[in-house]
Amino acid sequence: MPLATIGYESQTQDAVIARLKAAKVAVLIDVRAVAASRRAGFSKTLLAASLVEAGIEYLHLRQLGTPKPGREAARKGRIGEMTEIFEAHMAEPAAQLELARATAIAADRKTALLCYEADHCGCHRKILAEAIAETLGCEIENL
Repeated sequence: MPLATIGYESQTQDAVIARLKAAKVAVLIDVRAVAASRRAGFSKTLLAASLVEAGIEYLHLRQLGTPKPGREAARKGRIGEMTEIFEAHMAEPAAQLELARATAIAADRKTALLCYEADHCGCHRKILAEAIAETLGCEIENL
């Protein structure tokens, strides 16, 4: 089964949940370092409750988020710099443990990785998705 990724940058919570349901996602893994958002419906507690109500499990894996310097680089369009910072972060034991946890979940149930960026190409979730897909030998479906 493919591993999904989704960004909510220009979406409503209802639209994101509808896309997840249409893709038959069972588990959404929030890969934001800070699971808060100025966009209505995307802060951790409200998002988790809404997903559970829709029949989708929610899990926040903070260590799979981009450290603050990486987020700042991404906001300035410096994707290469963000990638370097994130890859260094992913070498840390806590990040490796959460990556292993995400991989195990994705091996068992249809999973989506969630972050803010609409375009997966400019987001760290692309790096995560590629690492998980390589381990599992699955396709990546960008919703």
